[in-house]
Amino acid sequence: MARAPQGGPPAAEAPTMGVEEEFLLVGGDGRLAHEGQEVIAEAGEGPAQLVGEFARCQVEAAGPVCTTGGELLAELRASRRRLGAAAARRGLRLLAAGAPVLAEPQAPPLNPAPRYTRIAEHFGGLAHLAASSCGCHVHVAVPDPETATRVINHLRPWLPFLLALSANSPYCEGADTGYASWRHQRWSSWPSAGPPPHLASAAHYDSCVTELLHTGAALDPGMLYWDIRRSVHQPTVEVRICDIPQTAEEAALIAVLVRALVRAALDDIAADRPPLPREHTTLRADLWHAAREGFAGRCADPLAGGAARPARDVAERALRRLRPYLADTGDLTLAEEVLGALSGPGGGAARQRAVYAAHGRLTDVVDHLAAATLDGLGLAPAPQAPPAHARPAGG
Repeated sequence: MARAPQGGPPAAEAPTMGVEEEFLLVGGDGRLAHEGQEVIAEAGEGPAQLVGEFARCQVEAAGPVCTTGGELLAELRASRRRLGAAAARRGLRLLAAGAPVLAEPQAPPLNPAPRYTRIAEHFGGLAHLAASSCGCHVHVAVPDPETATRVINHLRPWLPFLLALSANSPYCEGADTGYASWRHQRWSSWPSAGPPPHLASAAHYDSCVTELLHTGAALDPGMLYWDIRRSVHQPTVEVRICDIPQTAEEAALIAVLVRALVRAALDDIAADRPPLPREHTTLRADLWHAAREGFAGRCADPLAGGAARPARDVAERALRRLRPYLADTGDLTLAEEVLGALSGPGGGAARQRAVYAAHGRLTDVVDHLAAATLDGLGLAPAPQAPPAHARPAGG
């Protein structure tokens, strides 16, 4: 595991971070609305870049580069409200859910852009299975591809915890799937998806991409759907394991934890400390377990050799270990407050099931999600200026 320093804050400058969030659009009846491009046009210009996704019922907000959790949270709230207002002007609602909640009369139509059309033609029904799955991707700046590859190795054991923390898709197309993250199960169907192997070097990483392209398992480098990867377009490590969280606060929590894990990994790399070993097959099993149980259950604890422990306990242990990094960037209060708010009602999947249990109506779940997407957890940490030594590092 990445080991935090014991005395004082880290000396290295804090890298910048950014978040991409994918959302569903639904009509008044809670069913998918296929007006993603129209809502994007309605939203106009703003700090976050708004783009379409694989299915026409989806929209994505790619936020700007940020240096603190408070700044990031403000940007996440602003982009959600901007999209929500644009959707409302068309009689629609924005939904932060990993998968469509209600049954649909037919498969959602796909984005007609040439790249998506090519993917759909090549992968057939698999493309429709994975479409309308919504995730949250966190980017953290790294200095070069070799360093990024080594950071990926250090972050691999943390993937199950991050999935459990974000799990927010227990219902899909009118049924309780029995999982906390059904999005993860659907998305893992891609032949280029899943956790990355332990990587020997940047060249090894590149050879894996080349093999996927050669076999047709990916049509371009952007289809490397590993749960952590080097970004195709930015000098960043991109963590892609998470469901889209219900609230902006939870998305900000995930982002600051990921950045702290990256900083801890960079310190380990500088000290020539190896990453925790985790066999690829075991890690896939850990991810299945985390997707099954979510934050209300157990997940693999990297600080206990991968033993399964309650996800809340893993979160507390991670917070203690990452405290110097979070304090250094002014993000510790945000992390503590959001985790504290989740300690009672639990993660997104548990909250969805609690809403359904009250009256047995999935439309109530849709209403709950629409409200949480814009209203959040009700926390209001004040944005803080970054410390003098934590200036942007790119990406």
